[in-house]
Amino acid sequence: MSLQFLIELAGGVDNIVRILSPQGRVVVAVKDAQKVLPCPDSVQAESVLGEWQLSMPRVDISDEDLASLGRLIAKKQIASAQQHLQPTTCSYRPQWHISPPQGLLNDPNGFVYHNGEYYLFYQWYPYACEHKDKYWVLLKSRNLVNWNWQSIALTPSDWFDSHGVFSGHAVSHDGELLLFYTGNTRLGHDRQRQTMQCVARLSEDNTAEKLGPVIRTLPAGVTEHFRDPKILYRQNKWHMLLGAQTTDLQGRLAVYHSNDLMNWDFDSLYGDEIAPFGYMWECPDMFELNGDLFFVFGPQGIKSDNPKHTIEHQNRIYHVEQDSEGKIHFLEGWKLDAGFDFYAPQSMETEDGRRVMVGWMGLPDEVNQPSCDNGWIHQLTALRELKWENGKIVQTPICELAELRESVSSLELGISPVDAQTKSFELNVELPWGSALTLMSDDNYGVKLQLDTDKGVLRFDRSQTQIREGDVIRELPLDTDKAVHLQILADNSSLEVFINHGEHVMTGRVFTPESATQIILEGANVSAEFAPLKSVVESTFAPAV
Repeated sequence: MSLQFLIELAGGVDNIVRILSPQGRVVVAVKDAQKVLPCPDSVQAESVLGEWQLSMPRVDISDEDLASLGRLIAKKQIASAQQHLQPTTCSYRPQWHISPPQGLLNDPNGFVYHNGEYYLFYQWYPYACEHKDKYWVLLKSRNLVNWNWQSIALTPSDWFDSHGVFSGHAVSHDGELLLFYTGNTRLGHDRQRQTMQCVARLSEDNTAEKLGPVIRTLPAGVTEHFRDPKILYRQNKWHMLLGAQTTDLQGRLAVYHSNDLMNWDFDSLYGDEIAPFGYMWECPDMFELNGDLFFVFGPQGIKSDNPKHTIEHQNRIYHVEQDSEGKIHFLEGWKLDAGFDFYAPQSMETEDGRRVMVGWMGLPDEVNQPSCDNGWIHQLTALRELKWENGKIVQTPICELAELRESVSSLELGISPVDAQTKSFELNVELPWGSALTLMSDDNYGVKLQLDTDKGVLRFDRSQTQIREGDVIRELPLDTDKAVHLQILADNSSLEVFINHGEHVMTGRVFTPESATQIILEGANVSAEFAPLKSVVESTFAPAV
């Protein structure tokens, strides 16, 4: 029996919503079970978790046969998703951060400089504020500030990725841009996870030609939680870094090697020297700063000693070494961001050699915030530059963001409220211990940055906001012997606080009413540098048809 026969039984291509290929079989899921024709005994028809599926043995059906059907499904998916490209009106929507027009945004992907432009993809579910079958959206920029919508680049349309085009990386090589990602599928009534590492080639129309899986099977000792490829060239060969979970539920880094980007050999799992450290490691990245090597990842299952910090999805950067045999050794590690919402970051090297990073301003399990009332959730963070100075990781907003300043003035801050008349601004201020700065406030709401002398912490308190999920307190220990410098980037529903010129960062979503634009400083009177930030987000959405 041919694949075409199964398509006809399913009521035609227009009635097929998904294709799967479990061991030895081909499965198609249909939109309308009433359109399915009577099936012979060789074809099994059943409802799987509310989705009507037809299944038959995969005999004489090639990968190219399945790819042809995948391309037809992709066209339908793009046409459907394009009905959700116009941004909904919402007072929480950022003016200069990247957010989705509708639906859910999560991980940044494929952040790279290629052929004179910066490319940045993000994962997207168009239809609701929930984590379901993920797409990739492509934006481009020439200056890292003005990002322009290009396309829906990848869709969950093929047998190896039909439950989501999961996170990955882009490689600029020989004039082409190759997209590496994890294809995610869920099989059967128990939703058995199946993951493969896949590659696609970006076409001239900014959509992707899928080349299929390049790693189809798991190495020994890991579960199907095996994802998020990052590709880099070191020691005369290509490396693929993957986040992994071992069969005894421990997070690890998996590494593969290749000479041609298409054929990959497993090297090893790394991270034993810092174990136990979470049950899964996501979104690996590795790069050099001033000649030293660093590894970034998202360990899951890390508990805090602070009872106010309950979220177990974390971010970390580790100083590592790679020896002459290619083996990776973990040395010392730190948090990249001590706030609420910084996850799944990606970094790239700019045209002039800087290391710049962007993260997801969100967390994996949180899907209910006030913006959901207007049909969208989550955003990407501001771009930050990373440096390695005097044995410390230093992070600062990229210098290009200065272009967003409409003007610069001095604000005299004290107990009397100052109306900023905007919730999108940059504030530079040095605060003494014992003071507390309240931002985005009115008589009922506000977010407080408090320097608690007794505990020796900077407390980021969003308990008096409209937030619906997540922790409301973060506490960062600091040296109480000196005043604390804060560079604060605000954008309608977020704060990014760069502390002591980049020694620490705290990022968080902050929801207060549109009219809550006051700034109050308790416990001190200081002058601050204030700059309203202009809007640049219009071009990040698809042009109106």
